[in-house]
Amino acid sequence: MERMVLPALEMGGYRITRQRNIGMRFGVSRHNIDTYALDDSDRPYLISLKWQQVQGTAEQKIPFEVVCLADAMMQNEEFFKAYLVLGGEGWRFKEFYLSGGLNHFLVNADLVNIVSLERFVQLANQGRL
Repeated sequence: MERMVLPALEMGGYRITRQRNIGMRFGVSRHNIDTYALDDSDRPYLISLKWQQVQGTAEQKIPFEVVCLADAMMQNEEFFKAYLVLGGEGWRFKEFYLSGGLNHFLVNADLVNIVSLERFVQLANQGRL
């Protein structure tokens, strides 16, 4: 997945760092983000990548990742946007996640943009995150 995302970000003019620590998850453990990107105005983007080839437990981790990303956004006002990118064909609840379904159940879920891999690559390529 990184082989598609990282070149798209670079093409869009973003400067990227892989596996960057962005603080603590609920004061318990380090929160490492898959990709940290800066645009030409030095605005930071948090990008978490999740791949699900076949149905499995990755799908159940999505709400927790949204909570963690939303918490990071609330804890650090410097972060401009957070993205959770879903790739692969094994998602049973993919449309639910992409359509904002978690917003009804999780406080501040709207602080996290959940997008498909294809949509993210399109936005990143064009520098439109």
